[in-house]
Amino acid sequence: MTNMTNGEGPVTGANTDTGTDWDAAAASFDDEPDHGLRDPEVSQAWASRLRSWLPERASDLLDLGCGTGSLSLLAAEQGHRVTGVDRSPAMVDLARAKLAGRDAAFLVGDAAVPPVGEERFDVVLVRHVLWTLPDPARVLRHWAGLLRPGGRLVLVEGVWGTISPVGIPADRLTGLLAPLVGHVRVEQLSDDDRLWGKAVHDERYALVARV
Repeated sequence: MTNMTNGEGPVTGANTDTGTDWDAAAASFDDEPDHGLRDPEVSQAWASRLRSWLPERASDLLDLGCGTGSLSLLAAEQGHRVTGVDRSPAMVDLARAKLAGRDAAFLVGDAAVPPVGEERFDVVLVRHVLWTLPDPARVLRHWAGLLRPGGRLVLVEGVWGTISPVGIPADRLTGLLAPLVGHVRVEQLSDDDRLWGKAVHDERYALVARV
């Protein structure tokens, strides 16, 4: 899930062409507070947000650019059935180990075009991946097509860096989704230090869109 920008940005999924060797990075990936979610306060903060974004009933969730499966684990602990996709085999191996015994499956593949065949999901969850993809409008159409009627996209994105900012602003992402969804809710995340394990000063948000 991540690519550092100017020393302060997110780590994006291994599905990005950022020049990072994600297999080599996998072993230390969870060292970042918001990746491994090892700190109980950070884990609890993400679990609380997920609970508010995901359906109350058990659902089928597709976690794209899942990395080592930290968000997948939180979703599984809340009773959801998880399919995770990441391009890095090493990341996928760690995710499988992390969720051993859970109702979860992990696949090696491209988050932009996940290898899930005709399967449809109640939720598509993506954190810090969309901004790196060359044609986000096309990718969003594909992701929306993976949802069952009434399903939802949960996208965690932002704009990072001060010298050469990168990312996707919330208003732009809302505009890209307008033709595809019936309702969009944007939730600001920058002001909740618990999510990141530190204070942040850039734009970070979650967008929940119902199809």
